[in-house]
Amino acid sequence: MTPQLPAPGMGPGAVRERPALLTATGVGKSFGSTPALRGGDMVVAAGELVAVMGPSGSGKSTLLHCLAGILAPDSGEIDYAGRRIDRMDDDVRSELRRTEFGFVFQFGQLVPELTAAENVALPLMLTGTKRRPALAAAATWLDRFGLEDLGGRRPGELSGGQAQRVAVARAMVTEPRIIFADEPTGALDTAAGTAVLDAFSAAVREAGVAVVLVTHEARVAAYADRTVIVRDGRIVTPRSVQTAGTR
Repeated sequence: MTPQLPAPGMGPGAVRERPALLTATGVGKSFGSTPALRGGDMVVAAGELVAVMGPSGSGKSTLLHCLAGILAPDSGEIDYAGRRIDRMDDDVRSELRRTEFGFVFQFGQLVPELTAAENVALPLMLTGTKRRPALAAAATWLDRFGLEDLGGRRPGELSGGQAQRVAVARAMVTEPRIIFADEPTGALDTAAGTAVLDAFSAAVREAGVAVVLVTHEARVAAYADRTVIVRDGRIVTPRSVQTAGTR
């Protein structure tokens, strides 16, 4: 039976439930003789925003990379919508990342030679969408994030906050079911980071996209429905945090 989780923002005893989209069980990962993940369980419901917190070196980014199919775990199981990510070969995982997953990283990782619009359109073009409709979709998302006049600029001509909003637009343009965000505001000041998080959280909640958000900042985790703690490579029992909008 597919696990059911309370809908985001619902308190104890909530009636509405959402099915689990991503389930990790006993995931382990080592780099050489150094264990980065030592096991533990985690469930992400469809449309839920989950923050993953822990001290530096605790294994939270490794966990995200395993959940997203970037790294193959050494042990344990990762189920995404009834499919075992840990059993997929590299080509199948790559296809899944292109079509159903979105990614936002700390420094955006935009292609410096491309314009903002081309960066946002790139994931669509990589999956076969023609340039013109891909750029039209990119323009829609740039407008959504208040960047409608900046589509022709290259990343070096954008502020840090603008570039990160371009990165969020790029993650959203393929209409993914889940987005993996690794310290998405870690390189921004508080004001720019808040603007990015406000736009990001509003967009994913409206679209019903699930999010796994790695952060070390409590103010960032406050945007999530739940927080999961990673400590010494172990996923420990999740604890409740304030619902988004009550920070």
